[in-house]
Amino acid sequence: MKTIAIIEDDEHISSLLEEALSEEGYHVLKAFSGTEAVMLLERRRPDLILLDLMLPGLSGENLLPCCKGIPVIVVSAKADIDDKVALLHGGAVDYVTKPFHIKELLARIMVQLRKEPESDSSILEAGGLRLNIQTRQLQVQDIPVHLTRTEFAILKIFLQNPTRVISKSALLDSISPDTPDCMESSLKVHISNLRRKLKAAGGREYIEAVWGIGFKLV
Repeated sequence: MKTIAIIEDDEHISSLLEEALSEEGYHVLKAFSGTEAVMLLERRRPDLILLDLMLPGLSGENLLPCCKGIPVIVVSAKADIDDKVALLHGGAVDYVTKPFHIKELLARIMVQLRKEPESDSSILEAGGLRLNIQTRQLQVQDIPVHLTRTEFAILKIFLQNPTRVISKSALLDSISPDTPDCMESSLKVHISNLRRKLKAAGGREYIEAVWGIGFKLV
């Protein structure tokens, strides 16, 4: 099920959009101000955002950079062509002027969600885990999780080898260039802390011990 975030301060329009999207089978998230939207995006990563511009707290124009990597359809009463061009150059994928026809908006949403995302070699994904190896940011089921330097190095190895059982010695050899302070005596503690963080965010075990050999992704 695709998730769409509605960032709109007008409760009537927000409810109208929520009802229409829910009927189409989408999961809906809602925020009524720019500030509330920032907090929402820190916790969740929707598949698409419907963004009003004239928001309390933080305008849609200022919020747009926070939506990087997520398709954003601007839904606004601003009809000036310069506004539209600026927003499209600023990262929005589409611009719909209020008042709008819900069928047209639903069609535009479908077009954006149908597009294949661009491949990104800096992203490692498996089983609901999404790790950006450039920014070192981790999302577990769309929930951001902070990792220490050693935890990041360990998880990167697991995600690069999602079907392999990795021995403790191989793990230490692989992560030692990034974490020279990690020793065999402390490796178990780092893995335990990593497993705890992943389980707290995702509600299940993501790394399991294979007795006598090492560890693997579940």
